[in-house]
Amino acid sequence: MSVKPVLNGLAAAVAISLSFGINAADTSSWSKGTTSGETDQAMHLEPDLENGRDVYEVCSACHMPEGWGFTDGTFPQLAGQHRPVLIKQLADIRALNRDNPTMYPFALPESIGDEQALADVTAYIEGLPMNPENGKGEWAEGTPEFEQGKKLYADNCVRCHGEHGEGDKEKFYPRIEGQHYAYMLRQFEWIRDGKRRNANPDMVEQIKNFTDKDMKMVINYISRYPVKKEDLAPSADWKNPDFD
Repeated sequence: MSVKPVLNGLAAAVAISLSFGINAADTSSWSKGTTSGETDQAMHLEPDLENGRDVYEVCSACHMPEGWGFTDGTFPQLAGQHRPVLIKQLADIRALNRDNPTMYPFALPESIGDEQALADVTAYIEGLPMNPENGKGEWAEGTPEFEQGKKLYADNCVRCHGEHGEGDKEKFYPRIEGQHYAYMLRQFEWIRDGKRRNANPDMVEQIKNFTDKDMKMVINYISRYPVKKEDLAPSADWKNPDFD
């Protein structure tokens, strides 16, 4: 398999990601978490994209070669996600700080490697173009539910996730723009109801009073927010040339 077509396009993305170093003194106790050792080590290693592509072959069985997961939310879209977010979530799963029995055996060092492998595979994933047709909620722009979701997002989510769901890699806040509606809805519910153990406690507090309808409306809104064209694959039929 040839890795060159995608690797050339990823070089700039990796250079950018490396410029955003995580300063342990500036992160919250949540962001450091119980796995700060492995997370911090991986963040400070220079990624090897060729090895990242090889490691990602294990991940592609569920997340697909393009990193798009499934629009029904069975598996999330990983493509374009911030590297620090990916590193932290992998490290949390490995340390049993986040419950994910399906992914756990595939995330272990004996399956994908040590901290260097985390650095490599997350850099590779971050540079993959995103699905231009992510899974969306049921309410189109202009409906009352869409407008209420927009207001809920502005009142509750912008401070951490940004104006258009871009997240904040320095604080481990995930990029949620372009993510599948059904996946985000499930994670939101688990966080609200205390079922996701590595959730940011600030978010748990912020959304604790959301009704199920509130939850659906706000996730519907962000699932429909347009992602910048330069971050998207040219079409929904795009195939990762690394896996030809």
